Amino acid sequence: MSPTLEPIHRLAQGVRMHGPALLAGMPDPHDELMSLVWGPRFDREHALGLVARQPEVAAHTLPALLAAADHFDALHAGAQGRLRRLIVRHRALLGDGDAEPSSAWANT
Repeated sequence: MSPTLEPIHRLAQGVRMHGPALLAGMPDPHDELMSLVWGPRFDREHALGLVARQPEVAAHTLPALLAAADHFDALHAGAQGRLRRLIVRHRALLGDGDAEPSSAWANT
């Protein structure tokens, strides 16, 4: 894997692992992900709100989520933009009918 894509790949692994629990029950998991990475810094306040909805998984997801936030903030603007484009592409590949994170993130 190229050194340019490796940081994005690491973030995507975390989404695959923790996304289904963190985004369970959300009407549009892609919108939730985009809201976390829309700006130049990861939206930790929104992320903590997502974790607070699911206290039974907070112990597992919170450390990974905070690590992802730090990792995202360390990416240069081009890599952050690439990550956003990957989220949009993933949504397009799934179509509008599949909003469940358990199936949405299993195959990416």
